[in-house]
Amino acid sequence: MQVNFVAGAALPTEWGDFTIHGFEDPSTGKEHVALAMGEFTGDEPVLCRVHSECLTGDALFSLRCDCGPQLRYAMQQIATEGKGIILYLRQEGRGIGLLNKIRAYALQDKGADTVEANEQLGFLADGRQYAICKPMLDHFGVKQLRLLTNNPRKVLALEELNYVVTERVPIHTGYNSHNENYLAVKAKKLGHMPRLE
Repeated sequence: MQVNFVAGAALPTEWGDFTIHGFEDPSTGKEHVALAMGEFTGDEPVLCRVHSECLTGDALFSLRCDCGPQLRYAMQQIATEGKGIILYLRQEGRGIGLLNKIRAYALQDKGADTVEANEQLGFLADGRQYAICKPMLDHFGVKQLRLLTNNPRKVLALEELNYVVTERVPIHTGYNSHNENYLAVKAKKLGHMPRLE
């Protein structure tokens, strides 16, 4: 997959100073970003979060998911270590887009779970693609990852792109009464690692 690096700029945040790197996929016109902190060598495992866009959770503070807390946790962990990368991929709603995600929410309001809602709309339960990660990580010369995720499929996807995932770092945060069923369904139907009580 071809992705073009466009520009990089300083991005100070409440957790520390990141650099934001912009990329464009010429085949779709979608714009993706990487938040990076620190310097990388090709041999060291880099703390990394592959995060799919979630406007409702990341920017509008929805309690229906754990996306926003996971993003903030990843930024905090990277800032604590002083080094790491977050790939922010434009794959809203596990690949179905924002408006279809709202349609899926409406079905969930009527009793469907998150997987059933996507499927009722004619989509895969999880239609995200991770090939976009390769040119973005290659831009930084990264070869080994400590992946911040609860999703074993994400680990497998990065390994299939020939990255060495030396560690899966759990990222359990953002649990609340509004997303309890959503998180249980992700564990049961999508294989995500459940929260340890």
